[in-house]
Amino acid sequence: MPHSNSSARRGRVSLARGASPWLLPTVATAAVSLAKARRSGRWAAAAVPATALAAGMLWFFRDPEREIATGRVISPADGVVQSIMPWKDGRTRVAIFMSPLNVHVNRAPLAGTVTSVEHIPGGYVPAFNKESEFNERVVWHFDTEIGDVEMVQIAGAVARRIVPYVPQGTKVEQGERIGLIRFGSRVDVYLPEGVEAAVEVGRPTRAGETRLDRD
Repeated sequence: MPHSNSSARRGRVSLARGASPWLLPTVATAAVSLAKARRSGRWAAAAVPATALAAGMLWFFRDPEREIATGRVISPADGVVQSIMPWKDGRTRVAIFMSPLNVHVNRAPLAGTVTSVEHIPGGYVPAFNKESEFNERVVWHFDTEIGDVEMVQIAGAVARRIVPYVPQGTKVEQGERIGLIRFGSRVDVYLPEGVEAAVEVGRPTRAGETRLDRD
């Protein structure tokens, strides 16, 4: 029985934009070492870790298609809900921890206009640590039908580069790719006042597919 176009798109996996500075050197090194391994035992020994590293990079920077869920706010990141915290201004912060094995491409939690994209320098402690509040980050604000929604991409101990895909003023669709955090990290979404979180701490999330708010 043939698959539908939707199923075919969902099964398609490409590579994330912004991966090339890490991916190209490792793949090139693996290719060279494999080519020379036929004539040299030394190169054959080097080919094993080089090929393993290249395969790991291809896995880390995968960017699968997703069937976007319905709901006011959807998860911008693959990972696990690390905390759900009420904020003094009435908002609720949902923090999602991304391990190095998760997909690193982040998606817009709502449809709207990007009103600001601000890079804030900081440290690189592990994203599950309380001190990660002071890590390097990119703070996003979206003008949406439920008001201003803030999303924060936070670098971790391994993730040393956050790559926004869209600039301020861009209109985005819900679930649209908006940026990349290389390797493990954290993404926070601030649900507006009056919007209740539907997820629980410890629950896994998938970017574009897991709904964060409750009716």
